[in-house]
Amino acid sequence: MTVSSRRWTFGVTVAVVTLTVATAACGVDIDTTPAVATPHVGLSKTDVMVGGPVEMSYTFSVAASAPPFPDDCVVFVHFRDVDGEWLWGDDHQPSIPTQQWKPGDVIEYTRTILVPRIPYVGETRVEIGIVTPSGERLPLSAPVAGSRVYAVAFLNLDLQPNGLFVVFREGWHLAERSDDGLQEWHWSADEATLVFRNPRQDVLWYLELERAEGFPEPQQVELRIGDTVIDAFSLSPSEADLRKISLTADQLGSGETVEVRLSVDRTFVPALVAGRGNSDSRELGVKVFRAFVEPIP
Repeated sequence: MTVSSRRWTFGVTVAVVTLTVATAACGVDIDTTPAVATPHVGLSKTDVMVGGPVEMSYTFSVAASAPPFPDDCVVFVHFRDVDGEWLWGDDHQPSIPTQQWKPGDVIEYTRTILVPRIPYVGETRVEIGIVTPSGERLPLSAPVAGSRVYAVAFLNLDLQPNGLFVVFREGWHLAERSDDGLQEWHWSADEATLVFRNPRQDVLWYLELERAEGFPEPQQVELRIGDTVIDAFSLSPSEADLRKISLTADQLGSGETVEVRLSVDRTFVPALVAGRGNSDSRELGVKVFRAFVEPIP
């Protein structure tokens, strides 16, 4: 399979190469253990912008002869470039816990992910597997990409048009990054604004955020454009929440830019939380990982 890919550093393209992808299973021992399930992954689209969303539909058809599944297995999902290098992952527990899977069951669920802002464009292979809490990978019936790792889909990553970038304007603390560089986030104050160019058409607005950890009660969050509330919700201690909001061209207004105001009902100061030993004196609201605007054709 011949494909083109590009990598860049600090926003500057450094190479354009043509590569031939070798068969993923080369050098992998044949697994003779009967498969416990057949996986399938469907994508809402195959051309995806870096930083943008894609919906992934998962189906696991459990084998008629499958033994009982261990408790709390995790579906691991790897995204790799044409050289087989790991780009990012979306490991998760399925919507129905594996201990409830029975022979002949068909397990179906959908997850929406936002692609990290990684320095790569081109064909990307999606690999999955199932791993038990003890670290054992279960045998599946699908094209082999490694030791009980299976290739299930491909997507093509491309750059996002500059005009659609969302700007963190007033009310945000400086950006922070995870150690591996794949996650970036901003902490809000009690109020903060996000701004993007008005595309003058209907859009989907994606916002991935997480609540503060300084208090046990749910945190109330509200999003407004002007005087109009476009979303209001409660954040509880859990995984990051991905909001998906449909907005009409009328809601975006007639200005050159659109300003979305985020507000929270309570903030916290890490240095004032007993027992944490944290010297951070900032007033923190919610932790926002990504904001993305996708015009609806």
